[in-house]
Amino acid sequence: MKNPSVANDGIMKINAYTPGGAQMGNEVKTLYHLASNETPFGAPDEARTAIADLASHLNLYPNGGALELRSAIAKRYGLKVGNIVCGNGSDELLEFIAAAYIGQGDEAIITEFGFLVYKIAILANGGTPVIAKEVDYTVDVDAILAAVTDKTKVVFLANPGNPTGTYINAGELNRLHKGLRSDIILVIDSAYAEYCTMADYNDGADLVEGNENVIMTRTMSKIYGLAALRVGWSYASDGIVAVLNRIRGPFNVNSAAQAAGAAAIFADDFVKMSIDHNDKWAGIIKQRLNGLGINITPSHTNFLLIHFDETGKTAEEADRYLCSQGVVLRRLEPYNIPNALRYTIGSNEANELVLSLLEKFVKL
Repeated sequence: MKNPSVANDGIMKINAYTPGGAQMGNEVKTLYHLASNETPFGAPDEARTAIADLASHLNLYPNGGALELRSAIAKRYGLKVGNIVCGNGSDELLEFIAAAYIGQGDEAIITEFGFLVYKIAILANGGTPVIAKEVDYTVDVDAILAAVTDKTKVVFLANPGNPTGTYINAGELNRLHKGLRSDIILVIDSAYAEYCTMADYNDGADLVEGNENVIMTRTMSKIYGLAALRVGWSYASDGIVAVLNRIRGPFNVNSAAQAAGAAAIFADDFVKMSIDHNDKWAGIIKQRLNGLGINITPSHTNFLLIHFDETGKTAEEADRYLCSQGVVLRRLEPYNIPNALRYTIGSNEANELVLSLLEKFVKL
């Protein structure tokens, strides 16, 4: 008889999530947490006002279809309301996709430094993650296509990537899709789309509208500052939407998240301010860190992958020093990038502090 405490196959292959800053322990007060790619500007005023207006209606369940939020997203991006599904963060939607399309013995392709949630979702549903190598921390379309087998059901692609910050252009994205069988679902995770301002970038929405086997996922946790509320959304064909709506709970997105998301999506001035701040500091940080021998992978997100190989010191040593000074960046051992840290671009004050500390660290 099977022990009821033994989980399904694949579950115990998953490493439990370790949050950034966990290495500090309870005795250290974190002053600057730059490990989770959060915006330094909080949430837009429009979102704060929308939440305040809910105070007298907390006894009511959320709208089961997140209609106001979906309508706002559709209006903002010129999409079809009926093809949008909202989730408790985009992570939940990625988990729905895996649950719907990956089973025991199936394969799903992820890239070498792809977002860890993909692997977790695949394993949790009995599937096998197949790793496609990257080149210079950038997705390699040929490697993904070469990894396809008869067992392949889903390809997960973060574009721009996390934790790398790199992206592939529209031409490469189209080439990837055309190279896949029509029964393989391509998931384009565009969580950092707002930060990628390159003219040849494609978030994937047009691929969704022309094909049955593409899903684009987005989040409002990053540039819109709604991480605490967990607002994610996806855009997909009618057939995929019908599947996802059968899996999700009827109230999976709470009322505050729906109201704040519907308001924040139109906060264009807030978004522009965030992009301008990000671009300014990305240039400053690159210049100053390169002068220390700390190399940076080109990034199109609100974080930087910083490498310590040429400093004669290690990322682990840098992390210990920064933590001792109340600064937390993201350790990357779970991604098999042991000698680098992921640095979320923070406020003016936070960035000045991190740069001054790294200058001191390299000279120690």
